[in-house]
Amino acid sequence: MLFGQEHVERYIETDGAEGHEWQPGVYTLLLTTTGRRSGEPFTTPLIYVRDGDDYLIVASKGGADSHPDWYLNLLADPAVTIRVGSEVLEGGAHTLDEDRHARVWPALTEVWPDFDDYVASTERTIPVVAISPTG
Repeated sequence: MLFGQEHVERYIETDGAEGHEWQPGVYTLLLTTTGRRSGEPFTTPLIYVRDGDDYLIVASKGGADSHPDWYLNLLADPAVTIRVGSEVLEGGAHTLDEDRHARVWPALTEVWPDFDDYVASTERTIPVVAISPTG
């Protein structure tokens, strides 16, 4: 199973043939954000589900008490790029409001049940982010 930078590299090298389906029935995209301090691009593999045209990702950081860097980056600059399989899309990112978060959470935990464990292990609200393709 691929993790971290190796996941990113194999995903890109194979146009998603390796890495898009990370585990049986669990799909990942590559999210590229702009570093809020460095201005450099950062790419992170993340589990996603679709909600209409949007790609939904979870800023869980495994239930840590702080947000992941990629989430802090997109708060500073919501213009992102995602790679889904061989397709590369430009998009805008936004954190879901409470109502939509509650509506989509069951679909997210159906794909990755550990999300519920992450919620139980931290005091922070774990954000769900929608990536809306712009082109």
